[in-house]
Order: sequence, then C-alpha cells, then structure tokens
Amino acid sequence: MSAAVPLIADVISVQHAEDILKARRGSRIRRHDPLTKRQRSRQMGLVKSKDTWPEIVVRRAVWALGYRYRLHSCDVPGHPDIVLKSLRKAIFVHGCFWHRHRGCPRTRTPKSRTRFWKKKFEENVVRDRSVRARLSRAGWKVLVIWECMSEKPAMLEASLRSFLGGPN
Repeated sequence: MSAAVPLIADVISVQHAEDILKARRGSRIRRHDPLTKRQRSRQMGLVKSKDTWPEIVVRRAVWALGYRYRLHSCDVPGHPDIVLKSLRKAIFVHGCFWHRHRGCPRTRTPKSRTRFWKKKFEENVVRDRSVRARLSRAGWKVLVIWECMSEKPAMLEASLRSFLGGPN
C-alpha cells in the first residue's frame, strides 16, 4: 500500500507544536508578515504626516475661537502644524504613538524589530525637544496637543484658550 499522506491540519498542528517548544526554550519565533514587501511599503506610505484627523480637529477648534493661522510654515523652525505669526505662537499636533506621549496607552512599542523602533522613537523625541528649544530661544511660545487630547473637546478648548489668551 501507499504511504499515508499527512493532512494539512496535522502539518499545521505539528508546526504550531514546534513553535510552542521554541518559545518555551526561549528562542524567538519569527512571525510571517501576511503582506508582501510591496504591500507593506504601500501600507506604511499611507501614514500621513500632514492633515491628519487630530490636526484637522485642532485647526477647526482654533478657527472657531476666532484665530487665523498658517499651516506648516517653512520659515518657522520645525514647521509647526499651526502657526500664529502675529502672536509668535506655534502649535504642534503630535501622534501619541510616534512622539511617545508618556502614560498614554497608544504609546506602545511594536513587538518586532524593537531595536529599530526604540531608536526611531528616541530620535523623534530628541528632535521634538530640540525644535521646541529652538522656537523658545527665538521668542516663540509652543503648545503640543496630543492626539488623545484632540478627542476630548472640552479639554482641547481649555488648553487652546489658555495658550492663545482667551476669546479672540
């Protein structure tokens, strides 16, 4: 007779068992990305740096308070998201994940390539700190609005009123 052909379920369960044993021994299990390199690149390319939803929410709030502003002004260090030149005030709208909002649950580190991500996040934080210091030395007042704060209208409005100087 012919040799028995293994069922797919048997092959998968054997692979799963091997993965569990590797994990117990402390070796890393290499996860397979379900996307191809091209698909992953396209997906990551869709992550926007301008006109994000939190930024739009903050812009609408500033506008509703009666202030007019410029966006991503090239002649201001760090290209703040919102620039009020006449007041010498700049507003950055930071994503909690990318800019490491301390204490926020969105500030998590991906489980794969942790060394890469930690370095990336550390560079972002250092750059943010440097830009704020440059603006401060140049006589600008700076406000950072976090992504999670943009989802709390009362808190957002209070922060903006305090920073911008009350009703315009």
